Formats: sequence, structure tokens, C-alpha cells
Amino acid sequence: MGLIRDLVRPVRNQDYTMEQFTRDVRSFFTGRKSSAGAKVNEESALRLITVYSCARVLSETLGAVPLHVYRRRPDGGSDLATDHYLYESLYGEPNDEMSSQSWLESQQGHMTLGGNAYSILQHSMRGEVIDIYPVDWNQVLPRRDPVTRQLEYWVMDRGKPERYPASKVLHVPGWGFDGVMGYSPVRMAAEAIGLGLAATEFAGRFYSQGMNMGVVLEHPGLLGPEGRQNLKEDVMERGAGMENAWQPLILEENMKLSRIPMPLREAQFVESQKFNRDEICGLFRVPPHMVANLDRATFSNIEHQDIGFAKHTMLPIYRRWEQQGNRRLFTRRERQQGYYIRFNIDGLLRGDYKSRQEGLAIQRQNGVINADDWRRREEINPIGGVAGGAYLVNGNMISTETAVRQQPRNTGSAGGENGGQG
Repeated sequence: MGLIRDLVRPVRNQDYTMEQFTRDVRSFFTGRKSSAGAKVNEESALRLITVYSCARVLSETLGAVPLHVYRRRPDGGSDLATDHYLYESLYGEPNDEMSSQSWLESQQGHMTLGGNAYSILQHSMRGEVIDIYPVDWNQVLPRRDPVTRQLEYWVMDRGKPERYPASKVLHVPGWGFDGVMGYSPVRMAAEAIGLGLAATEFAGRFYSQGMNMGVVLEHPGLLGPEGRQNLKEDVMERGAGMENAWQPLILEENMKLSRIPMPLREAQFVESQKFNRDEICGLFRVPPHMVANLDRATFSNIEHQDIGFAKHTMLPIYRRWEQQGNRRLFTRRERQQGYYIRFNIDGLLRGDYKSRQEGLAIQRQNGVINADDWRRREEINPIGGVAGGAYLVNGNMISTETAVRQQPRNTGSAGGENGGQG
């Protein structure tokens, strides 16, 4: 962060002290104890495997999709702007310490858990973004200037709060944006996550501390210390361990053996864990099969669930990134020239090989794509020339104008042609 501060030269305000910054940050980000007894915040929530899995799925999915710079054509089309200075930053290396995938994954992880993603922008003398540095969401506090009412960002840097204008920060808020910050899904669902954390802790203590005694031996009389010790040693020797499994246990002196039912079964522990896992998947809108919950998954519906995930879960995330990126990464002049960023999500919607080829064939037969377009989408070298660039249509399909010109002119009246009276 020291390097970031030196590069972008934030505005320092001596009136806003470290104590005030810490107080404000804690008021926003300090976790609270849930009714189940577990303390829930964005860091502790990751100890719940379902939260960790959902955050990983969303982050890695965003990071795996290429982010490109495009320029609109006057005729309504668009082209990859590979010569634009931002193209390499967004597609390959946003700064000298990480790749584009690492940057996107870390930022989406922040937004998934904390509801906000922040990156500090370094500009050239011409106002062009030349480096993008991510900042931990819990080190940034958006505030409005009490006089100008303009949004500004206070970033913790080497023990001191530094103020950055909004133009220096790429802020991608999650759902529930109130004009300053996005809502934290973890804090909003603290009770559900706290229940999962408490259940996980209970299961760990159950196995580590022996919360299930298993059996009870009842003796009609009173055993002394030596008798109890001898009985315990005898039972452990003849009845405990895998080597003694299913071996008969012979009891003397009218002793009785009683089993204690497993408390996890009485508390419907497994069922509650499954319900909690489904709730958290619903919180992050991640299909259960993507976090290894295949209870209701079949070979026929997983593909449709993947398509639904791309459309209903990832598409809003892509739109947030694209719109905020267009606002902050391009100058006003560049936006007027038609530059914009867009994720290439074709890979998420490709489906199986047969369905994809059938869809491309329909486009080919209707003149939407040519042979080279088809080959490029399948990452096959283009043919080139007339054969690769020609657009084809079915022979029985003609335009309405052509159909009108081919109709014979009707010179006589309907009555005359049908033999009616003149």
C-alpha cells in the first residue's frame, strides 16, 4: 500500500485520525455472535466449507472468463481493441504483481463475502489508467464529504488513513448498493452461517472429546474401585477396537449391556446440515452440485443448471464489473469514441459438443456466420478467401422483395377469370 500511496498521491486529511478510522471500520465490519453461539464475520465464515466453496466457485468463474476491450463500429458492430492501452492490463497483467485472473479472483472474493471490491487506479499524465492495484475490502471506508457531498474513499496505508477521490478508485459494489457501500451477504445471513459454524464445531467436539459413550454396563450390586477397573480392562480388551468388531461379549453376575443412541441422529444432525448447506447455496445463488452436493443432480439436469448459473448468477456479476469498469477505466473521450469492456462468456454457455455444433449449423444455414466465424469459435485456423468469408442461406429462402417481383401480374378481374357475368 505504501507504493500505491506514492503512485496515486492521495489527498491527506489530518483532521481524520487513526482512532476515528478504526472506530468507523469496526462499526461496519465487526462480526457479531449468532443465536447459535458462533461469532460470524467475513473471515470466520470461510471456515464453513459451503461458504468457502461458494466463494471459490464465484471467484474462479469470474477469473476464468477473459475480459476484453472493444470498440463499437459506426454501423453497430464492434471489434476487439487489441491496440488499446487497457487491453493488456485487463486481459493479461493489471499490475506488475499479479495476472488478470488473480486480480479478478481476489476482487470477486471480496465482493462475494464483504459486498464490495476496491482497486486503486494509477493514471498517467494524460489521465489514462496504467496500473490497477487491489485493496482489501476491510481496509477501505467509503464516506461522503460533509461539505461537497462527493463520495471519497479512506484507505488504511501503513497505519494512517489516506483519502482518495472517487476517480482514483474502481469500486464494484455487490447487491443492495445504497450509494455508498454494497451489503455484505455474510452479515445479512449471519444466523444461517452461524448455525453452520456451530454444527461444524459440535461435530468436531463430538469426535475429539468423545461426546458419545456408546454403551452402559449395569451391575446389580456394588463394585469397588478394583472391580470397576478390572471390568473396564476386561471389556476394553475383549470388546473394543476393530479387531473385536462383531465378537460376542460374555457378561457375568447378571450384568446388562445397554446401548445409548447416537445423539447426532436424535438431533437430526445430518438433515440440518443438508438444509443449512442448501440455504447457503441459495444465499450465493450457486447450484448445489457445484459444491459437491449431488443429491438432486442427474446427468440430464446438470447442464441446464450450469446454463442457469451462467445466466442468473454470473450475468449480473459481469454486468456490475462491466458498467463500473466503463465508468472508471475510460476517459469521457474514450467512451464517446465507443470503447468499452466486456467479458467473453461464450465459453460458459457452450453446452455439450453436439448441441453447440447444431446451434452453429443453424446460424451457418441462415447466413448469420460464415465458415471462418465458425472455425474461430472452435479455435480452428480460418480458411480465408471466398470459401471462408462467404455467407450462405438455404436455396428455398428468398426475401419478400424478391417474392413480390416473381409474382405474375393479374391483368383480369376476379369475376372475369372465374367466368362470372360481365
